[in-house]
Amino acid sequence: MKSFELTVNSRAGTGRSASRRLRKANQIPAILYGKHTKPETLSISAPEFVKLRKAIAGRAALVALKRESGVAALSFLQEIQRDPITDRYLHVDLQEVKENEKMVINVAVQLVGESTGVKNEGGTLDTASHRLRVRCFPKDLPGYLEVDVAELAVGHAIHVSELKPIAGVEFLDSPGQVVVLCVAPAAEEAASTPATDAAAAVPADGAAAPVAGAAPAADGKAAAPAADPKAAAGAKPAAGAKPAAPAKK
Repeated sequence: MKSFELTVNSRAGTGRSASRRLRKANQIPAILYGKHTKPETLSISAPEFVKLRKAIAGRAALVALKRESGVAALSFLQEIQRDPITDRYLHVDLQEVKENEKMVINVAVQLVGESTGVKNEGGTLDTASHRLRVRCFPKDLPGYLEVDVAELAVGHAIHVSELKPIAGVEFLDSPGQVVVLCVAPAAEEAASTPATDAAAAVPADGAAAPVAGAAPAADGKAAAPAADPKAAAGAKPAAGAKPAAPAKK
């Protein structure tokens, strides 16, 4: 596989103060880890590293380090720290590899083809695993893990176990892990009318509210409330009406 070149310089100072001085000088603090060597503190030219990142463009790639001493090292970008506000590079971790030894690295997933579930059923693709861990020799490192989604229908998924084999590459994630799935379109909810239902329960203007305890009329309407016996006893007779005869003893 093609490798990219990057010039690195040894640095003696460590800690926050030394790192700040490097960044002010347009350098990026870095460290190189090796399986057979001790960690080595380095500095990288910020403009050169920006060019490297653009050239790699998200692929898994090998980086050939060029030192002042002339001793080269083969590596890959293990971790990159950036300022969340300025997006400036703060620190770079490099992992040294040997051409005759297998390495473990995360490789980005790249979807290929047009899903039948998206094209014919209105579905949406959901990438569950953007990167997968693989083990291989440096010469067998793929830039991307291509996943063909042409036959993926709504409600179906592609798992790690279903990926197309790559010569010299071993997938380390669980075989049952979902890589990508096709999701059905969201169902449209029926428009509800709670305001209309509530209005039906409110009596019309001027209508009397039903009295508690009143028996309903035969037609289903609430019957008029019974007259208060105390109020009836003290009520005056209507004009022109004869008073009732007293009860006989």
